[in-house]
Formats: sequence, C-alpha cells, structure tokens
Amino acid sequence: MSLADYYPQRIICLTEETTETLYLLGAQNRIVGISGFTVRPPQARKEKPKVSTFLDAKIEEILDLKPDLVIGFSDIQADIARDLIKQGITVWVNNHRSVAGILKMIIQLGTLVGENQAAHDLVRKIEGQIADIQAETRGWDQRPKVYFEEWFDPLISGIQWVSELVEIAGGEEIFPEYSRESLAKNRIVKDPDLVIRQNPDIMLASWCGKMVKEKKIRAREGWSKIAALQHNEIHEIKSAIILQPGPAALLEGLPILYQIFKDWRAKRSRGGLSSAPATE
Repeated sequence: MSLADYYPQRIICLTEETTETLYLLGAQNRIVGISGFTVRPPQARKEKPKVSTFLDAKIEEILDLKPDLVIGFSDIQADIARDLIKQGITVWVNNHRSVAGILKMIIQLGTLVGENQAAHDLVRKIEGQIADIQAETRGWDQRPKVYFEEWFDPLISGIQWVSELVEIAGGEEIFPEYSRESLAKNRIVKDPDLVIRQNPDIMLASWCGKMVKEKKIRAREGWSKIAALQHNEIHEIKSAIILQPGPAALLEGLPILYQIFKDWRAKRSRGGLSSAPATE
C-alpha cells in the first residue's frame, strides 16, 4: 500500500461546510454521502447521495456506504455520532464557533485527508482577504451599528463567527454579548424593544434556510423608528453563505458584509443618512 491509501477514502459529511471544504481541497472524489441540506458546492447535490439532515441520519444507508470516516458538527449531532460509533464507524465531530475555529477546521481536515498543502493555501488565501479588509475598516471613523437576525420567532441574534465577521467588515454588532453563546436558545432577544433602543443603522437577516420576509419585519410594533428600516437598510444574506461554519462565510460572506457597510458609509458621507436615537 502507498501512504495515500492510509488516508480516509470513503467520507460522509453530515453538514455542508466539510463537504465544501473537501471540494476546495480537491478531495471531493472521496465523499460518498452528504447532508440533504447541502447546497454548496451545487454539484455536490447532483453527485453525492443524501444521507442526513442536521438532526437525523439514515444510519442503515450510511452503513451500506461503508464509510471509513463520518464528519459531523456540534453537540446537536451527538446522538448520530453515538449511533455510528456503536456500529464501529470512525466519527469526527467539530464544535467550532469562531472565525479562528473555521480556519483550524480547514487545517485539521486537510491534515486528516492528506491534503495539507491545499489546506494551508486555502487558509492563507482567507487570511489575506481578512487582512486586506481589516486594513481598511480599522481606520473607519464611522462604523454602522448592526443587528444580525438568525431567526424571527423568537428573535435570535447572530452566532460568534457572524459577530466577528461583522466587526472585521467594519460594523459594530449591537448584541456582542449574545454571540458568545453557542446554543441558539441562549441568543434569544427576549424583548424586541431592545433592538429599538439599540437603533441599528443596518439590519442583516438570515433566517436559517427560510426566505426573509421584509414586510413581517416592518410590521413589528415600534420598529418603524429604527434607522435601518427608515433608510431601507434591511439586507438578506443567504444562510448557506453566512450561517455555515466553513469557507463560504469567510470567502463570500465577509465581502458581502464589507460591501454593505462600505455602501452605507458612502450614503452617510453624502448626507443621505442620519443616526438619531430611535427613542427620540
């Protein structure tokens, strides 16, 4: 056997971000099963069997595919991991929530599958993009106050990597204290008036796979006072881009945030925006 034969050859990814990463590393031919929620890269849905959702997996179908590695994400998939381990399957579960954690996952996955150089190259590319954006936004004298909404009933604010990307892109996250909570239930904004009082300049919405309904946002009691609504600064970002703890959030999500904030600054410099307190 060659050394390459000792690396995993039949991999199942229970979430999208590792599927996307393996494609970027050139190791897509080793993937034999994916999550049904996978949309990135689009060819994965056409090429690979779908064997799981986020909460459930088709254990028998997974066993039939004879994987030598199954990759999951977070404590939410602990039961799936347990069932597979009981069946003698090797399982690797990631539990990262930060930008640094995403980069670490890429390096670890690259090492695990023997694509070290490709992983290092990808991380360096991402780090370079982050550095370029930070070099500009670090000197911004006006940073928009940003509310990121991950869900609408109840209101759930953004997770850690989203909050960090908002800051890198030049925004000021209005609920940074919530972002450090890994569980969604601990990021619930229990009083919608808190958003009104914070009066964000920009609202970003990514409703976890569901289309954002701007009319519903505008119909919320008292929210018409918020600067973001008054100035039509409600922006939807697809959850497949920003809510996956993988390359998409960094390679595509970060530039989207940066452009939104940059455009806001341009409008403000032309005198088209104001940030009067919403409670006035």
